[in-house]
Amino acid sequence: MHMTGAQAVIACLKREKVPVVFGYPGGAVLDLYDALYQAKFPHILTGHEQGAVHAADGYARVTGKPGVCFATSGPGICNMVTGLATANSDSVPLVVISGQVPTHLLGKDSFQEADVTSITRAICKRNYLVRNADDLPRVLREAFTLAVSGRPGPVCIDIAKNVFQATLDFTYPDEPAANTVEKGDENSIREAVRLLREAKKPLLMVGGGVVISDTADALRGFVTQAQLPVVTTLMGKGAIDDGYATNLGLVGMHGSFAANRAVMQCDLLLAVGCRFSDRVAGNVKAFAPHAKIVHFDIDPRELGKIIEPDLKVKGDLRWSLPAFAAAARQDLPADYAGARQDWRQQLEEAHRTHPFACRHLDGQISPQDVITEVQQYAREDTIVATDVGQHQIWAAQFWQSSLPRHFVTSGGLGTMGYGLPAALGAKVGQKAKQVVLFTGDGSIMMNCQEFATLHKYGLTVKTVVLHNSVLGMVNQWQRMFYHGHSAESLLHDGPDLTRVAASMGVTARAVHQPGELAAAVKELMQSDGPALLDVFIPEDENVYPMVPGGKRLDEMVLGD
Repeated sequence: MHMTGAQAVIACLKREKVPVVFGYPGGAVLDLYDALYQAKFPHILTGHEQGAVHAADGYARVTGKPGVCFATSGPGICNMVTGLATANSDSVPLVVISGQVPTHLLGKDSFQEADVTSITRAICKRNYLVRNADDLPRVLREAFTLAVSGRPGPVCIDIAKNVFQATLDFTYPDEPAANTVEKGDENSIREAVRLLREAKKPLLMVGGGVVISDTADALRGFVTQAQLPVVTTLMGKGAIDDGYATNLGLVGMHGSFAANRAVMQCDLLLAVGCRFSDRVAGNVKAFAPHAKIVHFDIDPRELGKIIEPDLKVKGDLRWSLPAFAAAARQDLPADYAGARQDWRQQLEEAHRTHPFACRHLDGQISPQDVITEVQQYAREDTIVATDVGQHQIWAAQFWQSSLPRHFVTSGGLGTMGYGLPAALGAKVGQKAKQVVLFTGDGSIMMNCQEFATLHKYGLTVKTVVLHNSVLGMVNQWQRMFYHGHSAESLLHDGPDLTRVAASMGVTARAVHQPGELAAAVKELMQSDGPALLDVFIPEDENVYPMVPGGKRLDEMVLGD
């Protein structure tokens, strides 16, 4: 078929069965948007390019399919850099298509020119600068394959304006081999089972790789069989039901008392699809001091990067987890779980006696009560999104997730402003599901323009603001480690968020007293359309437990 480069891009998206694109038009992509208009291709116009890329990210996390977004050249695509870095850090598949100045103006400081290839090289799996229209089908085909293959991630395609206008004889490349499962050494599986069989105090640490690889079911079956105690990273939340008896919850800087003690006391740590980030490991030299460590991961760069394991199991979790579970079923003795009952009960008792908890002060609303109240009106398959800060950790601590791909948050990069557009994208990706956003009065202002996008497209996202009039996590650190110097972290003169949301068509209400909370939450959750509840909580409420930077996981601060 003979067509323009712009039409070819739309044709490629159709061949990839992309249902929707998020984006914002501009001069360099006018031809692309004209082709999109003529094809009547579904598109979500966000209020900002950063909103578009975070929305594509949220869509990708809840569906497992690549999120796609468009941006114009220069400031347009540069506004997406934070979103690309966010997706890269958390292994989220994106295909980002940007316009560029015409080829004859490249490198001449032309209007709205930026060297996107150089800017995005370190935060993408691959990036392209397309100078020839004939290359478009191959590049688009490669990009979609790369985004989901191996360890997923973002791919950026920068296309010169004259390439959109040029013509080509369109032929889409033959379908490549399916997203093949990368297998590793079978001997490593057998050795991992041997170590498990010999361990007296085994512990399973579940990371985001289990969610990304859709292997939660295989892992759950194994955990049920062996009755292993489990801890999860922030990105691994939902891979194991939070309500499961042996799930000790989050591990790391704000992990549970029981989870962190388990890491420090176990004699075998099975780390599955996690990367031992500084927020998880704490003092690396003192991490899991009594344990042999087995690390399962698809990315060889992660094996030994931070923690040197005793055994590396390299390969796709879609291969290694089922193989490991099958071998364990065959080789573990029938009384394996029973023989380790004391270890398991010790940890479960620690978790019962030292639960996550916030203060409950007379006349003030506890963030714990807000989250548990919202959960009363949530279905099992409710998707929760968060921004970044104290509210993010409280949501991770108190929200009970039972399914993978249902807790959407920026883990590795910690991107404030992520939550609202990510919740928007999650709702687009899973229209039938309830979507709730927990955010703070600092984070919500960073991309609050997307309330208008919710209203415009009729996207029902329920937003709950934990409003403490400070940059919560920043202010907590200042109170604890910087002599209480609240340097630029006070938000007492912030805007009325109910009026901000209402001005964009989103129903909003504020709550100041504990006695108002239950009725307000019920009204929020049972209302039609997008809505916001602005809940005022104490400004000096801290997130506990907390492991100060550089400390061991058992050197937790448990409260004031």
